[in-house]
Amino acid sequence: MAKITPTPTHDCKKAIMGVHDAMYVLGGKWKISIITCLLFGPKRYSDILRDVTGISGKMLSRELKEMEINSLVRKSFSLSQPLTVNYELTEYGHSTQPIILVLADWAEEHRKSIRIA
Repeated sequence: MAKITPTPTHDCKKAIMGVHDAMYVLGGKWKISIITCLLFGPKRYSDILRDVTGISGKMLSRELKEMEINSLVRKSFSLSQPLTVNYELTEYGHSTQPIILVLADWAEEHRKSIRIA
């Protein structure tokens, strides 16, 4: 596992501030799951609701609005009948992919170590 090497531009306080900023945007119970879902491509609201197990419709709406405000998600409408709403990650939203992959890999290793213990 890589260690953070202290440098004049990457001291403890800056690292903590960066983590706090990231957690402000990505934190909460559902945002990472929604982003992970959308990494596999644009989805309709109902598809996200089905894929993100345990989230309520009200909470999904709230999280998607916050994610739009933070430029992570874009909402689009199809002009077909019935009207459908699709959500997709913005380019900025896609920049979270390395974070998501590291978390997923770490979690897989953690599950293995817990099973062994």
